[in-house]
Amino acid sequence: MINDTHSQLRQLSTQDFASFGLGDVAYVRPVELEGTAAFAIHAADGTPLSVVADRELAFAAIVQNDMEPVSVH
Repeated sequence: MINDTHSQLRQLSTQDFASFGLGDVAYVRPVELEGTAAFAIHAADGTPLSVVADRELAFAAIVQNDMEPVSVH
């Protein structure tokens, strides 16, 4: 069964791979905005969604929108 999954993932087109997890995962990464530390929220494909003041707020916003938060360092 694992080999089937690997096989299916290898057959994804570039476009399909780019949209993989799009509605399920959002990434949080630290940023600086106008000289102040903040946290950016991005969709799985890298599209910027929002910037908030702290990490906990970013994670809460993602969970509230039925997605899984993931940290990017």
